Amino acid sequence: METKIDLDSKIPSEVSHVTETLEKAGFEAFLVGGCVRDLVMDRIPKDWDVTTNAKPEQIIELFKKTVYENDFGTVMVINEDVTHETLRQIEVTPYRTEGGYTDFRHPDQVKFGQNLEEDLKRRDFTINAMAYSASNGQCIVKDIFGGLKDIQDKTIRTVGEADKRFTEDALRMLRAVRFASELNFSISTETMESIIKNAHLIQKISAERIRDEFTKIILSPNGSAGITMLQKLGLLQYIIPELEDGIGVDQSGEHAYDVWTHALYSMQHAIDKNYPLEIRLAALFHDIGKPKSRRRREIKSARDAAKKEYTFYGHEVIGARMTRKIMERLKFTRDEINLVEKLVRHHMFFSDTEVITLSAVRRIIAKIGKENIWALMNVRECDRVGTNKKETSYRLRKYFAMIEEALRDPISVSQLKVDGNYLIDTLGIAPGPRMGWILNALLEEVLDDPSKNTVEHLSELVQSLNALGDGELKALGERGKEKKEALEEEEVEKLHKKHGVRK
Repeated sequence: METKIDLDSKIPSEVSHVTETLEKAGFEAFLVGGCVRDLVMDRIPKDWDVTTNAKPEQIIELFKKTVYENDFGTVMVINEDVTHETLRQIEVTPYRTEGGYTDFRHPDQVKFGQNLEEDLKRRDFTINAMAYSASNGQCIVKDIFGGLKDIQDKTIRTVGEADKRFTEDALRMLRAVRFASELNFSISTETMESIIKNAHLIQKISAERIRDEFTKIILSPNGSAGITMLQKLGLLQYIIPELEDGIGVDQSGEHAYDVWTHALYSMQHAIDKNYPLEIRLAALFHDIGKPKSRRRREIKSARDAAKKEYTFYGHEVIGARMTRKIMERLKFTRDEINLVEKLVRHHMFFSDTEVITLSAVRRIIAKIGKENIWALMNVRECDRVGTNKKETSYRLRKYFAMIEEALRDPISVSQLKVDGNYLIDTLGIAPGPRMGWILNALLEEVLDDPSKNTVEHLSELVQSLNALGDGELKALGERGKEKKEALEEEEVEKLHKKHGVRK
């Protein structure tokens, strides 16, 4: 089916140059796939793909600089002088057909096709199986599988038989959910039924490819709906089964939702605020340890005997460990894992302004770093909103004020009024481990009381500390590090017991 649609005004000159060069050399050339879908939907394409009846060696001859090093015949046309990343490389691929998919991901054999229809038949979804050409002044969208109608109906549907498409490439099941999340489309009934039937095949896909699609779902405008779809279609059990453990786990108290729904609402708030990936993941995972830590709470009043009350002591510690294992399993980067684990581990710190002291706030900033403190507060905000609270609550405003005040005080060794050079040149302290132990002890003094961060006071303290033996000084310095963790745990435990916090 051909439909006249003029998309030329939306196509950058760098892309038009590629198709026009191929056509002038006597070849067919079509924009194809996702870029056509995006142009039709008036979206900006993230990449540009061209398909042609020219062979790779013929394509290479036509352009100044190309890269060709793959098994699928794709030639990358390089535009070196272009600053826009999506236009620096234009993919040009000959028409092709594919053989079987014994690994459920890659075709066993790739052959160059004879015409455009053969090429479009191998694609995943109808909305990605359209081609566009402006050859001879005719602006035509080639749409033999009804992609335009599915765009109009906001539907994700496979090209041809769904079971065949998903057994060819099991990753397409995740891509269906991802496109639905990104475009705010629904998945057709027959496509959903096929995904449910073939969901187990996702286990054949590498963790890296699953992570990439999962990340795109999280980064989409409807990420929580995407995670819900993964669960309902039977895919989530093979990706992050730990999340499903929260379904139906009531929390009582201030919580209006079970652990599963609370996690989705928290993450969606992060999405709505356009927070980065790490905060979205932390919002999704922050209570993942609750099902393992839930205990029935003792009911002291006969009047409340019928109520179900639960506690979740230590869920942030359990959740942090689980988060690390999940993200390692999905091959996230070390930096991403470390940050999300920190945010999950410490998301309970800001829980009650009547319990948390300013010195404790300084310690948490010292522990997670100045660069991460506002990320932690963003996660806390997501947590509160997911609990059915307003993000501008008194508590959140109070937390912000406490952090602003604490950030004006010293929270690291580098902010002490004396440094290593001063200890060596003025106080005669020899460089080495003892100096490190002394500086840690000084920081502990200042974290408790910033007014003590003076050269005079710290110099006197250094002299006293230096009089200690190595064993005693080392123990003192190491206790300082342990004390930070212990004091934080004490603050949280006090909060749990005194106020009956179930978070």
